[in-house]
Amino acid sequence: MSGATPLLVLALVLGVLYVLMIRPQRRRQQDRQSLIRAAGVGDDILTNGGIYGTIIRTEGDDVEVEIAPGITVHMTRQGITAVLPPDDDDEGEDADGEAGGDAEDEGQEAPDAGDEEALRTRVVKGS
Repeated sequence: MSGATPLLVLALVLGVLYVLMIRPQRRRQQDRQSLIRAAGVGDDILTNGGIYGTIIRTEGDDVEVEIAPGITVHMTRQGITAVLPPDDDDEGEDADGEAGGDAEDEGQEAPDAGDEEALRTRVVKGS
């Protein structure tokens, strides 16, 4: 019986490792794969390269993603890191719930959207 004890302990340790480490990792991997397979037209995604975009066309394992207005990239589904949840918040608001940019943080006043000359001046000056 004493010869079987080390084997029993080894089997028990391997069983615990499987239950605590390998099985949860496989489940996460399967969940990710099903999420990527379910991604469709109109879904916002994050690519492996860190680029945010919206799927505009799917074709089997390939997707076409719009990363900026009028700019699309063609990629495989494996290049998708995450499918982002729909954005239900009001657009143009930051985390504090305030609309607009960060001009207040810099101690500057943000120009009116209709004041094109002021906007051009800020761009030229680099601020």
